[in-house]
Amino acid sequence: DSLLNICMDAKHHKTEPGPEGQLFGQCALWKDNACCTANTSMEAHEDQSYLYKFNWDHCGVMPEKCKRHFIQDTCLYECSPNLGPWIDKVGADPSLYPPAKVTGMNWDELGVSGSPWGVQLKDAHPSSHPPGTNRCPNGTMCQKFKYVFATPDQLCEQIWSHSYLASPHHRGSGRCIQMWFDPVQGNPNVAVARYYA
Repeated sequence: DSLLNICMDAKHHKTEPGPEGQLFGQCALWKDNACCTANTSMEAHEDQSYLYKFNWDHCGVMPEKCKRHFIQDTCLYECSPNLGPWIDKVGADPSLYPPAKVTGMNWDELGVSGSPWGVQLKDAHPSSHPPGTNRCPNGTMCQKFKYVFATPDQLCEQIWSHSYLASPHHRGSGRCIQMWFDPVQGNPNVAVARYYA
């Protein structure tokens, strides 16, 4: 099917997925079949990356565990060959390409209830992304995630312009994309893409 095992037609993606044995850090989950190059995977981990002229620390130092979540999101976007059912074709009817459903999140899963990482994510500052490099627009100030997104589902669905939908399905259900998985067990997103294709 044309929606399976494909790369986006985007700035940093390969034209076809394939092995990339040298993927860096968190992006290594996709080394057996990736839409990103080793260089893109390294840039995904940089605080000031050329990928999007985006700086994670523009509102102050983002906590490492919070940054880890957003790096993984970047790796998913750049490296996954399993997003075909959700690739939005420019000029196409948007109803044909609904937002990707990702694992339903809750503050416990994100670690907010008691875990230092979750508290850090909730207390970290989201970034804005105007042209050039990201910075808060004139006359505004950085706000913590907890003041911008009341729930993890809101964060999931709103932070990237409604590109994701929080799913009521659980990890391993075969019905929602997982940013994190054990590559030894195989990429569960292959089955998810097949289900929605």
